Amino acid sequence: MADFCSAVDTANYAIRHEWARQTEFDAAIVDQFLMWANGLRGKVERLFVPVYFARPKKSKAAKALIASAEKINKVRNEVVHQGRFSNAEEAGEVIAEAKRFIDMIVGLSQPDFDIQDRTRS
Repeated sequence: MADFCSAVDTANYAIRHEWARQTEFDAAIVDQFLMWANGLRGKVERLFVPVYFARPKKSKAAKALIASAEKINKVRNEVVHQGRFSNAEEAGEVIAEAKRFIDMIVGLSQPDFDIQDRTRS
């Protein structure tokens, strides 16, 4: 769950950064949008992708970001809403996916970003 929270926190950061850079909405409005978007997939698909990508339907990066958010969110929802437990292999896979997601979304504004480098320090 910690990696899911890190992915959501990272998405929130990226959304706030891009909305501040590309729109004139103030932080309070963006906070309301973040609550409305609900969940990692919603935040990415409804708030980040439309602002960051000029042509999201044609962007491989946008599609990869949405797909990654969907994978992470699916497992999160199974744990939270269905009480499902992952075995060590499944947990490792979703943790790896969360790290890929973080690298992807942060890497859009900080090229060559690697979450592994940050966690080793």
